[in-house]
Amino acid sequence: MIMGFLNDPFMQRALLAAVLVGITAPAVGIHLVQRRQALMGDGIGHVAMTGVGLGFLLSTNPVWMATAVSVAGAITMELIRTYGRTRGDIALALLFYGGMAGGVMLINLSPTGSNANLVSYLFGSLSTVSDEDVVAICVLAAFVLLVSLGLRRQLFAVSQDEEFARVTGLPVRALNLLIAVIAAVTVTVAMRVVGLLLVSALMVVPVAAAQQLSRSFRTTFAVAVLIGTGVTLAGTITTYYNDVPPGATIVLLAIAVFIALTALATPLARRRARAAERAPDACDVDVPAAHGRADDVTV
Repeated sequence: MIMGFLNDPFMQRALLAAVLVGITAPAVGIHLVQRRQALMGDGIGHVAMTGVGLGFLLSTNPVWMATAVSVAGAITMELIRTYGRTRGDIALALLFYGGMAGGVMLINLSPTGSNANLVSYLFGSLSTVSDEDVVAICVLAAFVLLVSLGLRRQLFAVSQDEEFARVTGLPVRALNLLIAVIAAVTVTVAMRVVGLLLVSALMVVPVAAAQQLSRSFRTTFAVAVLIGTGVTLAGTITTYYNDVPPGATIVLLAIAVFIALTALATPLARRRARAAERAPDACDVDVPAAHGRADDVTV
């Protein structure tokens, strides 16, 4: 049974896509959590729907078209966040809802589009992942990981404390835009596996779960990626043997891991607190996170 499972071309594509999504989503999500923009992925997912609709209307690969539209939308969101002032929230709402409505309209105007196509992109559909989709996912995931790992110190600094990053000479505006871009690319990488409406959960929940065990950036990053990869693989295998939606299965597994780690971490935290109370002479000096290294400071 296992050999048949691994030899199935459909599952080979699905597992490869799941692994890439499980790695990239938390790798970008840790920066969004730091910036208190946990729902940014959800907003980008709304905008990406217009790209999917354009892909069907123009008879091009929806993944690439969604990437282009998502990047443009994410950059617009970042500019609104920076310069929007009091009307910024209204502008973002118009962008989010307009993106979703535009996608629905375009996909229904397309001669090859249908509501079934729409649902597969909204909630994920492993059975529709093609070889062309896998190539696109691999290329986009490689870009996200190259940026996330290669610039991890700079991205951490600007996510933790923009003012300090600016004082140290980092190009804060460019790095903020870069975070928005890799978040947009991650959304399109993940939409074939977990869907546009659920991708934000995979970017945030593994990071939140990892934070129950560690407060250092390096450890949180590693644990979040392990959790993300584990739940996407488990969700994909579950979908193979049972007729359940992949996106919902993966997200529910991630939430279950978060609950389990929270239950495990709570008594440990209480035990440490009691130990600290019994040692009043111990002096713990808190180092501001932005002044430390990205490998050992808290998140």
